[in-house]
Amino acid sequence: MATEKMLKFVTVGRDMPEKRGAEVRREDFNEIYSEFAAAKAEEQASRCSQCGVPYCQAHCPLHNNIPDWLRMTASGRLQEAYEISQATNTFPEICGRICPQDRLCEGNCVIEQSGHGTVTIGSVEKYITDTAWEQGWVKPIVPAAERSESVGIIGAGPAGLAAADVLRRQGVQVTVYDRYDRAGGLLTYGIPGFKLEKDVVMRRIAQLEEAGVEFVMNCNVGEDLTFDAIRGKHDAILISTGVYKTRDLVAPGSDASGIVRAIDYLTASNRKNFGDDVPEYDSGELNAEGKNVVVIGGGDTAMDCVRTAIRQGATSVKCLYRRDRANMPGSQRETQNAEEEGVEFVWLAAPKGFEGDAAVTGVEVQKMRLGAPDASGRQMPEVIEGADYVEPADLVIKALGFEPEDLPKLWGVDGLDVTRWGTVKADFGTGQTSLDGVYAAGDIVRGASLVVWAIRDGRDCAQSILSYLNQSATVAAE
Repeated sequence: MATEKMLKFVTVGRDMPEKRGAEVRREDFNEIYSEFAAAKAEEQASRCSQCGVPYCQAHCPLHNNIPDWLRMTASGRLQEAYEISQATNTFPEICGRICPQDRLCEGNCVIEQSGHGTVTIGSVEKYITDTAWEQGWVKPIVPAAERSESVGIIGAGPAGLAAADVLRRQGVQVTVYDRYDRAGGLLTYGIPGFKLEKDVVMRRIAQLEEAGVEFVMNCNVGEDLTFDAIRGKHDAILISTGVYKTRDLVAPGSDASGIVRAIDYLTASNRKNFGDDVPEYDSGELNAEGKNVVVIGGGDTAMDCVRTAIRQGATSVKCLYRRDRANMPGSQRETQNAEEEGVEFVWLAAPKGFEGDAAVTGVEVQKMRLGAPDASGRQMPEVIEGADYVEPADLVIKALGFEPEDLPKLWGVDGLDVTRWGTVKADFGTGQTSLDGVYAAGDIVRGASLVVWAIRDGRDCAQSILSYLNQSATVAAE
């Protein structure tokens, strides 16, 4: 009976895939977790309690049918598990690697709440699709029938790629425009290889190319090609540019050399790992080797920066965050990994200014304490007077989050409404913007968020675009 293979959480403990030792993994950019063996994946999947109301599924932005593909895995029916997983998620092997499961599916697992330790959902998800690729279960995208309509997608990040996948499967002609030389957005250039090896991303992009999706790379909209030209070429447009403008840090001395943006630093590192020629890295400008590194911020981007600096051979790596550990926005799992690798976290600390004439030599640090909660319920940091000190630094990386670029100004487009935060104003249900036939999805609509939300938005928006194309075709036929 299938039930005999499940509900084993009482007798089988939680187990993660083996993690490479810190001393070994800090020497390279390879992923730190090994793959589950088949028997271990089945064992961990069998711990699922098969809830009547699966909170893991409810708290997944994609509403993945997690209990069903765990049951298939526990029963050794792995190809069926893959089919169920792929039905709701364009890139399950990517989500299995980089989703903060501790805040989403695993964090809401019923058996975790009962004290038995969560099912290792993310690791099983990764295992299922990696195995599917190895076994040839991931089939080429072949539409049942081709359509004449075309859609232009601006931005080759997770939202744009997810939408391209959905549209192409329905026979729509798809062209993706992006400013970089490789598709993938932050999946390619923002997230380090030790969290997401790049062949995993390139494999999905190759699948889309083989399906007939056209990629126009090194294309800066507003410079190389106008928005109106792209709009005139296609029946509908999807804006999925993400948010790349770094939140700035205004403080005395902040214009000194050696103070860099996280996106520039991570992009240079990822390009180097691709084998590209990166002058800024070779010159030492965006290279932490032999330096005292201070990263400012407490989110996942800051975690990526500190762990990258360790691998580049930094003398010391410290992370300044103005709140305490319990209130940091980054993944606790990533924080633990960083500490194991030698990163020092300086909690309740914020930069006041920077020392150094031409080049930075130190960060003036203000010690903080947590005061009354703000409107969101989080305690607000307050300065402790007279507790300032200087933290030596040769390289300071600003990882304070991202904001949207001013697209109407950047692209010279009239009538594209934006919110007071600068994000593109789009209908919550459809993604329709103020311009007819122009949609928007991902971070450019919701602000800096998770990859899994971008995938969800891209898939939903693609369905809205299909409805728009169908409606337009019906009107034209009448």
